[in-house]
Amino acid sequence: MLGATAGFTFLNPHVYLDTFLLMGMAGAAQPAAARPLFVAGAVTASFAWFAALGFGARLLEPLFARPAAWRVLDVIVGATMLVLAGTLLAGAIG
Repeated sequence: MLGATAGFTFLNPHVYLDTFLLMGMAGAAQPAAARPLFVAGAVTASFAWFAALGFGARLLEPLFARPAAWRVLDVIVGATMLVLAGTLLAGAIG
């Protein structure tokens, strides 16, 4: 089980895209003196996010037993993606 978990983690290309590319670019944009604080904040936010995701999933299990809750979540995720895509497109155009 531990090998499968490690494989799922370290063979996942999103790990490297998010960690090195996205966070690296954001960190490089910070002044040199602020980079350690940026890294500390990113690590803290990551731990908080995954802890909330794990504990929140358990707490929300009764809610998501209903198909309607999944449809609402899908609409929210879809709308968020459309807004992000529109923002990126608007930034690229003008």
